[in-house]
Amino acid sequence: MPLRIVQLTGIDGTDSNGTEDIERDCLDVVTVLSERREPVMAAQVVHWLRARALPPSVTLALRRLEQKRLIWCDDTHVLHLTDEGAAAGAQILRRRRLLERFLYDTLKVPWHEVYREAKHLEPLLSPLMEARIEALTADATTCPYGNPVPGRSDVHPDEQLLVTTPLNSWFIISRIDEEAGEDSCALQFLWTRGLRPGTPLIRRPDTHDGLVVQRADRRIVLSRRIARFLWGRSKL
Repeated sequence: MPLRIVQLTGIDGTDSNGTEDIERDCLDVVTVLSERREPVMAAQVVHWLRARALPPSVTLALRRLEQKRLIWCDDTHVLHLTDEGAAAGAQILRRRRLLERFLYDTLKVPWHEVYREAKHLEPLLSPLMEARIEALTADATTCPYGNPVPGRSDVHPDEQLLVTTPLNSWFIISRIDEEAGEDSCALQFLWTRGLRPGTPLIRRPDTHDGLVVQRADRRIVLSRRIARFLWGRSKL
């Protein structure tokens, strides 16, 4: 059965570039990975989408995106967004992150379930619903996980990962990496321990169990995988 074509709908209600589901997912992931300001490799996209698509399908979708001039691959096999690809990818992120804000603030969907629900619903938004959500989230600059809404805010240039923060240094969480949204258990872990945007921490010496942080008077041990989801800035 052929993949369903999803139309990317702009905030003005006009149709933009249409891509198949897997291509859309690939464009989405490349855009999110590009926010990290690190080289984006095809293997990262394959790993991210491992629960939704087989590696050959992802590789083929990336090739189709390149043929459509939405991405390009340099001589070192690093993936880059073209101007058109960056605009289409930003549109996906904007719609989803505003939808996340609406689901969390207005519909009171649990924090750890918001990403998954928005991921499912965002491609289905009609122009009318998109316009209403835009209006109801007019003051939002980030999603509930602190990730910037394209066109309203951007990733702070001084952000760093918790794992790169020196020991015994203050660290204020600014956002939760979007990859964490693929694992609702990871988000629930962060929620129940109060590790959300705006939370100040002190990084303590690691143990054999993982990376250790202190929040107020509570000592929390994080796996390396969970710790790599936390972006923030040093507290002055």
